[in-house]
Amino acid sequence: MLRRSVLSLALCLAAVPAFAQQTTIKFTLGWKTQGSDAFLFVARDKGYFKEEGLNVVIDQGEGSGATVTRIMSGAYDAGFGDMNAIIQNASTRKGEAPVMVYQIWNQPPFAFSSKKTTGITSPKDLEGKKLGGSQGTPTVRMLPVFAKANKLDMAKLNLINMAPNLQEPLLIKGEIDAAVVFNITSYFNLILNRQDPEKDYNWLSFGDYGLDLYSNGIMVSQKLLKENPKAVSGLVRAINKAMIDVAKDQDVGMKAVVNFDNLVNEPVEKRRLQFSFEKLIVSPEMNEIGVGDLKDDRLKKSIGLVAEGYGLTRLPEPSEVFDRSFLPPKAERALVYTKK
Repeated sequence: MLRRSVLSLALCLAAVPAFAQQTTIKFTLGWKTQGSDAFLFVARDKGYFKEEGLNVVIDQGEGSGATVTRIMSGAYDAGFGDMNAIIQNASTRKGEAPVMVYQIWNQPPFAFSSKKTTGITSPKDLEGKKLGGSQGTPTVRMLPVFAKANKLDMAKLNLINMAPNLQEPLLIKGEIDAAVVFNITSYFNLILNRQDPEKDYNWLSFGDYGLDLYSNGIMVSQKLLKENPKAVSGLVRAINKAMIDVAKDQDVGMKAVVNFDNLVNEPVEKRRLQFSFEKLIVSPEMNEIGVGDLKDDRLKKSIGLVAEGYGLTRLPEPSEVFDRSFLPPKAERALVYTKK
């Protein structure tokens, strides 16, 4: 009888290896729950993480730059955050900064937003205008680099420091002429303030005027990278599968978003999700190399731009901030976006 009990227990344990072998990954979002994070929740709900032997625990974030410091502190293993913040930290703390393993936002969200009535349609029009920006943000830190690239006189750019949550209200009131913003944030702050960001506002993207930077993607800690590369590969595969799903059907993505956080404004967040594909993810370069990858020569140039903006004394090599070795084959990363 005892031998039968032991045998039965052994058979039961053998029948549930997935639970015993799961690797937990603590993952931080770039901000609060947003539609543009849909791929993560789809990967969770469809079991893509579980198929890779992963238990991915997702928490809300405090900013895409803070993702880097959260991971460096050891509190998180991976997250969705800004490549440029990795570059800054890799410059001063070599071998400690997280590494991007799946580049998602191929185009930078850094932009100027202005009412069309102000007539700001080119960088030169910014001279002599009141600009509202939040000190320390990438858009403000990179403003001198933008000015240099576009032959603007910094002395003629009247920058007013303000909290990020005041930028759109003061822009609406006309107390500033333009706001120095993240377009994926400001565009929807305007919508939530009953504005029409398409009809009534102009947008000047840094990427269109000389600052061809990469932005947000999936980054992992140095510890996870070295100690469990299999888990990193699984994380990237699962997210890639979900990205392809969401590109085809945003309703699938939004169902997963609401399942994670039922307090989100679903119509607004669905529009934000589509905006992320249309303005930040899909590009000629992405169509050429597939989602998740980047071009090393472009990254090297952007490292130089970030170094100039932040006064970095050491320029990290592209290999220090991006590792493509975990990417699925290009054919599996052919993303086709269909607005739905």
